[in-house]
Amino acid sequence: MFRWLLLLIIIVPALEIGILVWAGNIIGPWWVILLIISTGVLGAWLAKQQGLETIRHFQQSMSMGQMPRDTLLDGACILVGGTVLLTPGFITDAIGFLLLLPVTRTPLKRVIGSLIRKMMDKGTITIYRR
Repeated sequence: MFRWLLLLIIIVPALEIGILVWAGNIIGPWWVILLIISTGVLGAWLAKQQGLETIRHFQQSMSMGQMPRDTLLDGACILVGGTVLLTPGFITDAIGFLLLLPVTRTPLKRVIGSLIRKMMDKGTITIYRR
């Protein structure tokens, strides 16, 4: 796991820099800066809207006495998506929008849920319950 994380920390910023330079040569540096700022602002607004909606769903399910299973995973996806959108770059923006938009978040939640279940079955992750 540490190797993948180290590889991700090295490769993603290098790719981001390369794409930013390439895009700057094609559309101009000012347009790239404007795109970076606008995706950050749009991402912050979208994260706020989705976060508030997720909090409402959480409160509603708790008031009905149900376990907010999907809502917790939604909140985690929104948190990661909003954070990634605030970092400059086109790759991270694409990942952030995939995690923030409900249409694309739903299939990603299924994949993340199955990965968590597999990790729990293998014993690489532990969930403590009361």
